[in-house]
Amino acid sequence: MQDFKAEENKSLEILRDGGVILYPTDTIWGLGCDATNDAAIEKIYAIKQRNESKSMIVLLDDAGKLVKYVKNIPAVAYDIIELTEKPLTIIYDGAVNVSKKIISHDGSIAIRITKDAFCRDIIRRMNKPLVSTSANKSGEPSPENFAEIGDEIKSKADYIVSLRQQEKQHDFPSSIIKLSSSGEIKIIRK
Repeated sequence: MQDFKAEENKSLEILRDGGVILYPTDTIWGLGCDATNDAAIEKIYAIKQRNESKSMIVLLDDAGKLVKYVKNIPAVAYDIIELTEKPLTIIYDGAVNVSKKIISHDGSIAIRITKDAFCRDIIRRMNKPLVSTSANKSGEPSPENFAEIGDEIKSKADYIVSLRQQEKQHDFPSSIIKLSSSGEIKIIRK
């Protein structure tokens, strides 16, 4: 338990200083930063060699916090979140209170309510959403566990969380749906 808290504390220190962490999530390993910090988000785009026109997912620890970051949340969103057993990212219209660098050109934002204890604690303590994008260069396959993350990605993160690095299971990215303000659902990734 001490290691868990020590990892949280160090991660928070890095995130609050505008850094990028490499960390385990409820899906695959991710690169993360404060979702309100433009400079930190630019670092992630540079690490991934990703075009800034491609937005990234953000994590929240509680569905009740959606109202801080989405203008109009369709009522069905809360039912979907509650009933979903597997990790699900929902793209919402009308993003607010985050860096414009993670808002899609159409004004939408991709948010997942994480069930991972480490991620939830970090987000709660930081009191801001956390960017979560796969730990790979743009266009390359997403690593299914820590061992598959390239050395170049590891060397460019400001901090690598030591938790769960030995796990060998094959993790997968979340499913993604787009939920329009009217409640219409479009499946983006199963």
